[in-house]
Amino acid sequence: MSTTQDRSIYQATLAETDQTTGEVSTEEVRRILADGSAIVVDTRKPTEFAAGHIPGARNIMSKDDVPAAENVTAVERALGTDRGQPLVLYCNGPFCKGTRRLASQLFDAGFTNVRRYQVGIPVWRALGGPTEIDLDGIKRVYNVDKTALFFDTRNANEFAKHSIPGTHSVPAERVAAEGIQFAPLPRNDFITRIIVFGQDGAQARSVAQALGKSPFHNVTFFAGTFSALATALAQR
Repeated sequence: MSTTQDRSIYQATLAETDQTTGEVSTEEVRRILADGSAIVVDTRKPTEFAAGHIPGARNIMSKDDVPAAENVTAVERALGTDRGQPLVLYCNGPFCKGTRRLASQLFDAGFTNVRRYQVGIPVWRALGGPTEIDLDGIKRVYNVDKTALFFDTRNANEFAKHSIPGTHSVPAERVAAEGIQFAPLPRNDFITRIIVFGQDGAQARSVAQALGKSPFHNVTFFAGTFSALATALAQR
């Protein structure tokens, strides 16, 4: 990853010279998501997308085993046939081939405004970017990964009345007042998976963003409601 003296890590790209499409930095992706100036496309499999993605990103694949030759068709089906629409593609980081492959395929098909966030979701996470988990993803983690931590950001009274088994109370208002020091965080393992949920997505995201400013970077938030999550997990 190349940088110059007048660039921060948030402005860094791989500065690749052998690709048909250009790159964008983390700072640019944040701006694009804020102003809606491009469609951010997650080029990974749907199961990967469900497990954690950049909030606001779109996933173009309907299933995990879509042949590479059908990628352009998948884009057109999901996003339309306007080949001039601005697109930003990302996947699993600098060494992931998915974004490069799809960008090249779109270029060859006549798409004229495609760029790549080639440093990808690992760098997005490392730089404190919030990551969203879908209901299918959170159900898989809850049922399989016994090392994951689940933080309920509703207030303590709500948690006492009704909570999901195995979850921890980390009220959003307490995080806003005190920071995350009181949360049951594993101080000897900063890559522990942490999933944050709450009364709604905004509440959960606020705590996830606070955690993102700490060494814990394997953090995702659920954008749905507590009632939807509780119902889904009870049906497992």
